[in-house]
Amino acid sequence: SHSQSPEVEGAAGHGLQEQGRLVQKAELVRLSQTLSLVPRLHWLLVEDAEGPTPLVSRLLAASGLLFTHLAVLTPKAQRLREGEPGWVRPRGVEQRNRALDWLRSGGGAVGGEKDPPPAGTRGVVYFADDDNTYSRELFEEMRWTRGVSVWPVGLVGGLRFEGPRVQDGRVVGFHTAWEPNRPFPVDMAGFAVALPLLLAKPSAQFDATAPRGHLESSLLSHLVDPKDLEPRAANCTRVLVWHTRTEKPKMKQEEQLQRQGRGSDPAVEV
Repeated sequence: SHSQSPEVEGAAGHGLQEQGRLVQKAELVRLSQTLSLVPRLHWLLVEDAEGPTPLVSRLLAASGLLFTHLAVLTPKAQRLREGEPGWVRPRGVEQRNRALDWLRSGGGAVGGEKDPPPAGTRGVVYFADDDNTYSRELFEEMRWTRGVSVWPVGLVGGLRFEGPRVQDGRVVGFHTAWEPNRPFPVDMAGFAVALPLLLAKPSAQFDATAPRGHLESSLLSHLVDPKDLEPRAANCTRVLVWHTRTEKPKMKQEEQLQRQGRGSDPAVEV
């Protein structure tokens, strides 16, 4: 029963929010309503900001979820420049590491549950981007993680899906097209980590200087050998998460009306 099952700690542990991103609320509404279908879940949302913003604080308070609100600003040197493709530099590193810090030692929460789970909690940590699409089945699959569990991710890496190759219940390789020799050629959405393992390895975190595509490996290399990964989702044959992306809205008409003094009412939160 769910009441006896391990808690999913830190699902959507990363809520990367760039200042002024028009789709921020839409993505968080969609994600929060998916998460509301998942029992025994604690949402760690980490804003990319110096402190909590009213929009996110209100959304979390209205979500009905058990949550912890954290905030840390991405250093200017690590921020994407205007027009740069997203893969140029690792994103969300400071935010994911801030969530790990909170889980290990607490402190710094700007809203919601202030104290981390007590020692011995059988939690599972998942780093969920706010624009992906998640089946609620995925959270049941990851709930039984003992070390690090893995599954396929749809629509990523220029492929229909990327994921582990499994033989006799063991991970023997990875279906991927780009740099298949990476230590862990998996997407951020394609693994979960048992909370006790993260607490037992206090130096394990994401490396902002990791080469392109190696961000996941920079954490996982501290935690597990590839041969010990736990395949889920029917031995990695079912896709339960998709790397969907939100199109940046075109604001030409808005800008034109603003120049005429007739722009949309800024008091209406979008």
